[in-house]
Amino acid sequence: MLNQQNQPQTKHHNRVKELIKSRVSLAPMAGITDYVLRNLVRKYSKNCLLTTEMISSEFLAQVRETEISKIDESQHPVNFQISGHKPELMKSAAKYLSDRADMIDINMGCPVNKVVKGQDGCSLMRNPKLAADIVQAVKEGTDKPVSVKFRLGYTFDEMNYIEFGQQMQEAGAEFITIHGRTRSQFYSGKADWGKIKLLKENVDIPVFANGDITSVETAQQCLEESGADGVAVGRATMGDPTLISRIEHYFSTGEVIKPPDQLEKFNMLKEHLDQEIELRGENIGIKFFRKFYPSYISGVKNAAKLRSILVVEEDYNKIIKTLAEFAKELS
Repeated sequence: MLNQQNQPQTKHHNRVKELIKSRVSLAPMAGITDYVLRNLVRKYSKNCLLTTEMISSEFLAQVRETEISKIDESQHPVNFQISGHKPELMKSAAKYLSDRADMIDINMGCPVNKVVKGQDGCSLMRNPKLAADIVQAVKEGTDKPVSVKFRLGYTFDEMNYIEFGQQMQEAGAEFITIHGRTRSQFYSGKADWGKIKLLKENVDIPVFANGDITSVETAQQCLEESGADGVAVGRATMGDPTLISRIEHYFSTGEVIKPPDQLEKFNMLKEHLDQEIELRGENIGIKFFRKFYPSYISGVKNAAKLRSILVVEEDYNKIIKTLAEFAKELS
């Protein structure tokens, strides 16, 4: 599947090639790509690389077991993403997670204030030496392939992603996911897929492009503009766990499978909600799930009204009744 041009045939590269059987991956999202969403994406896609939500190495050093690290056999291949700026703690986190991970990913792209103020996430792009030390430390802690996820740079004036990618490769990273925005953009503006092509041309390891991939069409456009080996899909999976499998199908066959209709999405919503409740308990599960409602009901008639009801409702039976009433109107 992967573009093999200029790629050295190292032991690790061969393992990455074996691991990444799909040209689409699930991008890591804090509080989103949990055990349940990964399960739902895997239900439709058997081969995509799943990525966990970000796991703090500091947190993991204090609280060994966490629901974030929960996994079952059906989720493989899965990439566990860790964050931090202390090489020894990152090494320890990688060592601890290795028995359940197929790959360890280092977060160097999170733009959130509290993360970068703690010298984690995208702030590492301002300190390539420390970032390289972290890659080397993580490699010492695991025998699994190591990947990095980062952005174009911290600001437009500090767009160092090409040199940064080369330095991470030299430090031992074997796979890159790059978001086509700077840290200062957060998620505003448009992801610049064209710039990713320059990175791909200057490293020898697989590169997946990330940012603004919301459909089969945008995935194909991103691949063409970036020259990347594949695409990483993030927020668009929140209301459509079939998206990754549909993109995979298009990349393999050229055939476009139509997206789920609103009734199908209501059924997916219920399945997602039920699994969150099973994982977290009814009270916490219902509250946790509120962030997903807008994505699942986007485009439905009277979506604003439906959303306003769902995001405050705490009674499971009333939620199901409300959805049934709206579904009846649709049909």
